[in-house]
Amino acid sequence: MMRRIAIASVLLAAGCASQQQAQKGSTTTEERMRITNQHPFDVSVCQPRSLSLPQPLNQNILLGAISAARPEVMECLVDPKSRGTAETTQVVVKTSVTDQGGTHAISGENLTAEGQACIQKALDTRVPLTALPAGAQPVQSESSFIHELNNSPAVKLGLNPGSDFSGAVRLGQPTWCDCYAGFTSKIPPLLKANVDLKKGMATAADITFDPVGTPEGDQLAACLKGKMVALPAKLEAEQLKFSYRFVHLNSQAPELAADLPPEQRFFQLELVRNQRTADAAIAFGTRSNAAEVYDAIVSKYQKTKDWKLVDELKARCAVLVEATQSMVNAIDAQLKVDQSSLAIAQELKAKDESWADVETKLQVIINATQQDLNNAQKRLADDKSICPKERK
Repeated sequence: MMRRIAIASVLLAAGCASQQQAQKGSTTTEERMRITNQHPFDVSVCQPRSLSLPQPLNQNILLGAISAARPEVMECLVDPKSRGTAETTQVVVKTSVTDQGGTHAISGENLTAEGQACIQKALDTRVPLTALPAGAQPVQSESSFIHELNNSPAVKLGLNPGSDFSGAVRLGQPTWCDCYAGFTSKIPPLLKANVDLKKGMATAADITFDPVGTPEGDQLAACLKGKMVALPAKLEAEQLKFSYRFVHLNSQAPELAADLPPEQRFFQLELVRNQRTADAAIAFGTRSNAAEVYDAIVSKYQKTKDWKLVDELKARCAVLVEATQSMVNAIDAQLKVDQSSLAIAQELKAKDESWADVETKLQVIINATQQDLNNAQKRLADDKSICPKERK
């Protein structure tokens, strides 16, 4: 499970690097300057998935839960106040759970106090920890997140007025969740806002959106416009016009939006893949718990030969089989995302040879995931075979 989670992080970085190359800000005829800070936004941070963690917690369940919270962790690092001056920020999450309770300890390199506090709040909210049963051995896990300034969404301020206004928009998006209320499991459409800044005006002189063509898209544009017109603006030149492109993604969306360009489809799939990886880790941990309980009942039966334990043996074995089936389903879901990602990487490689490395890594991952699935399916067959049979 730890290997799978680490690979997911590598591919997320690769996908994001390509995404950043595709999303360059526009320039204008009024004043030529590079407009930056127009980064994609994962709307899942507005409505995080609800995790009901199996009990008791074990290392794989913890690893999966922390991995599932990746959107919130990485969103914290978009804000320049969360990062130091280095290009790479590393976050380390050490989680410890005992029979007295649990804690997430946040540390890292190039991580500021503001960033640490943001991540602490996110994890305490998303992954609440429950005390283990009295006398249980402590459970610990360690997860890491890497944020690369040039590959990961990262706002940088002080570049120019257009970039600063764009940065304010991007930093505002996680607080504009009322606009995204209708997109719990869908990817919001791509939007283009036309921004007009003028000297001496404390806010934008004018903001208009290109027509979206759907009622929900136009409603989203109207809501975002209401947020943007309240943002402060400062311009020393006479006028600056530029476009802000809202690129939306959603870690919780089961299907791709038809209008997403290939690079964004790839990045969207990688966000989904991270969630499938988390699901597989949690399922593996759940199966481990079920196996321990069943093994304990088997051991007790073998020692006592108490026929009254037979019904419990059957019940616990059924729970074990169900948990193993869930593990098979989780790995299979991840494999399907892997295969879709490979198809898009191959499509992109046909136009840009730099995608060949991503294609190679994906093929290795697919082979490993397929082997994991084969092993899980064999384990399912073995579990079914050991369950007590009804006598005819």
